[in-house]
Amino acid sequence: MPLNGRRTLLIVAGGIAAFKTLELIRRLRERGAAVRCVMTQAAHEFVTPLSLSALTGDKVYTDLFSLTDEAEMGHIQLSRDADLLVVAPATANLLARMAHGLADDLAATVLLATDTPVLVAPSMNVRMWEHPATQANMATLRARGVAVVGPNPGDMACGEYGPGRMAEAAEILAAIEGALGAGTGPLAGRRALVTSGPTHEPIDPVRFIANRSSGKQGHAIASALAALGAEVTLVSGPVTLPDPPGVTTVHVESAEAMLAACRAALPVDVAVCAAAVADWRVADAADQKRKKQPGQDTMALTLTQNPDILATLSRPGEGRPMLVVGFAAETERVIEQAREKRDRKGCDWILANDVSATSGTFGGDANTVHLITADGEDAWPVLSKAEVGQRLAARIAETLGGEA
Repeated sequence: MPLNGRRTLLIVAGGIAAFKTLELIRRLRERGAAVRCVMTQAAHEFVTPLSLSALTGDKVYTDLFSLTDEAEMGHIQLSRDADLLVVAPATANLLARMAHGLADDLAATVLLATDTPVLVAPSMNVRMWEHPATQANMATLRARGVAVVGPNPGDMACGEYGPGRMAEAAEILAAIEGALGAGTGPLAGRRALVTSGPTHEPIDPVRFIANRSSGKQGHAIASALAALGAEVTLVSGPVTLPDPPGVTTVHVESAEAMLAACRAALPVDVAVCAAAVADWRVADAADQKRKKQPGQDTMALTLTQNPDILATLSRPGEGRPMLVVGFAAETERVIEQAREKRDRKGCDWILANDVSATSGTFGGDANTVHLITADGEDAWPVLSKAEVGQRLAARIAETLGGEA
């Protein structure tokens, strides 16, 4: 149980995502963590103290002016008895109060009175998340060292779509494990490189060639490796996802920039190439916007091959990672083409997945993969991308642990 004996104070604010905290508590308890809850008054509209108490096996705290608790300065003790404070869901209101140092209820007072690390999982309407006030508050909190997981893009309870959905329980759990397990775990002392997202290859200053990769799988893998103690560098193409906590993230646009960032991150023990790198780029990208000319019906673009990042990292020689893992995103003959790709690229493992239009993999939250190694194939069930990341990280830890 990786969190055995670790103490988490979970602060539940009033948002529709509060129901997800029940699953989070269950998973924390399964891993041996002690969980104690503080609720805002608004949180009572979505979950009950009885539900939280039943899952935590502990009292739930709600009242700043409780005569019994405050007789011993309970709001101070609550914050100092924990190894980590987790705010999930973290509403726009509570984040604003945190940023401005307010102490007008028990949750805000505990957060102001603590010197314990804090992790927040934002959850709110997309317009609230994108509002300059919220973004300014988040910048303030990040500058103070508050870790953030999510929010994710997706459908909202209000019917809108965009970033604002609270991270899933598995993602928050990975962030908690990363926050509590820095420097410990089966991958402690190991260095990992992960690539994620698409690349944008410019046609001119305003247009580019890209693909539908969301980066969710690569970011989940980076989080899972960090949760097991690895020092992780994530090289990410353009995505709408927040940087995973506990991970060094390098943002790039093109395949050439991604390769340069990967080389700069070496040496590493393991490299996981999950990015959907464009195979081609425009050979003569224009410095100015290409204008449509009168009478012009077509426009020809000359494409040239991009550098092959997976093959480059897999090349034998000094500095090659002990383990190089690639992805084969295919729309037909998935397993067969993945086997061929592993042989052609020279990587150690490859994860094959179906990214055809009907699979929902690109941009979705679930994935179905086959792990192909020199020893054969392992078909994994349908899993969330966070769970795929955790399963892959565990397999990497088992393999590198045997080689250490």
